[in-house]
Amino acid sequence: FSITQLYATIPNIYRSGVLFIHSMANFGELVLVIGDHYIPSRSNVIPEKFRRMLVPNKMQHVICTGNLGSREQYDELRQLAPNVHVVSGDCDEMGGGSNDIPQMPPTRVVQIGEFRIGLIHGHQVLPWGDHMALAGIRRKLDVDILVSGHTHQNEVVEHDGCFHINPGSVTGAFSPIQTKIVPSFILLAVQGSTVVCYVYELINDNLEVSKTEFTKKDISSSLSSY
Repeated sequence: FSITQLYATIPNIYRSGVLFIHSMANFGELVLVIGDHYIPSRSNVIPEKFRRMLVPNKMQHVICTGNLGSREQYDELRQLAPNVHVVSGDCDEMGGGSNDIPQMPPTRVVQIGEFRIGLIHGHQVLPWGDHMALAGIRRKLDVDILVSGHTHQNEVVEHDGCFHINPGSVTGAFSPIQTKIVPSFILLAVQGSTVVCYVYELINDNLEVSKTEFTKKDISSSLSSY
């Protein structure tokens, strides 16, 4: 019985809400991928429709791309899951957030299931969001999946047989490099060598979800061909 089969058994109305997360809580490992909050400097709060979904003790990991903005946001992440992995963003490094946020490293590597997942904020990559440049960091970190932020635009992209994931900005915070920001975050369901990636977006106050699935076998096969 696979993650995809479980997904298919859940009515559409539940797939994009907390009941879906509750149903998945004991099926593999759930990983919240989130970032670029900018609270309170550019946004006041996480949208209520997102907050209702982000309930404690349903996820095993939180992966955050940084630029939280305040200690309160960091503490809220720590309440969601036992394993919280955060990197520093460009505004964190410049002192743009609250001074009492613990100092975070610029990169992290986390093993979840059979996947090595690398994490950076993304401002280190030039041009910003460029997948060739991201691939260089991915290879340096020796990871299957690279998570980055900074662009405030969510993406799930296969590149050279591996995957680049960007959760976007959970608050839809202003960005000088994007004209239209859609609030978003990503939920990964990891079961051994399989990942199902759910992208949650708030479009015109409507909650939308899309799904991508990939396996460690797909990644290994692609890499062995080079």
